[in-house]
Amino acid sequence: MTAIADAVPTGTRQRRKEARPSELIDAALALFVEKGFAHTRAEEVAARAGVSKGTLYLYYASKEELLKAVIRERLSAEIEAGVALFERFEGPTPVLLREVFHDWWSRLLDSEVSGVFKIVVTEVRNFPEIADFYAREVVEPGTQLIARMLQRGIERGELRPVDVPTAVHSLLLPMIMLCLHKHTLGACGCEARGIEPRQFIRDHIDLVLQGLLARPAAPAGHAP
Repeated sequence: MTAIADAVPTGTRQRRKEARPSELIDAALALFVEKGFAHTRAEEVAARAGVSKGTLYLYYASKEELLKAVIRERLSAEIEAGVALFERFEGPTPVLLREVFHDWWSRLLDSEVSGVFKIVVTEVRNFPEIADFYAREVVEPGTQLIARMLQRGIERGELRPVDVPTAVHSLLLPMIMLCLHKHTLGACGCEARGIEPRQFIRDHIDLVLQGLLARPAAPAGHAP
């Protein structure tokens, strides 16, 4: 322990003791997005965070555990916040869906966290444990949250009775593709023509909601 502590200047060690896990996660996320998970070395993460490699391993036993921490702290925590909003929200379901989707995806797109989708897609074959973790921590709770919102709207008569899993994926998949584009073609300067990301988020939510909204019953004798 003494050798590890001595590897970092005392002032830095004292000043950053409490913030260090968060700094390691930020450094790991940045490097995983830049270089890919497989090509990033643990010592590079430590150097980016300003600590020794030994210090990194005090917090995270492996590079895989560090990626799990990135997913848990930067994506799972956001989903948990969405669940909390859902459970206290008392207004119309369409307003809830717009608020959650627009705010969450706009914030996500503005940050490097949007690169997690690319990391998982590109590394899933080589690191199946990460894929399983991502499914448990992000895919399952995320789709369950949106499904609960949609079911709420159906039960309240605000949304049409539709196939909920299909509606969930109709809402989510274009958003994921937007993030993937940012970190693939977009990262190479190839912007999606005619698409401004934040406007796309707003328009996409409105487009899907228009198809989900319950319509007043047609008067007797009138075709629907």
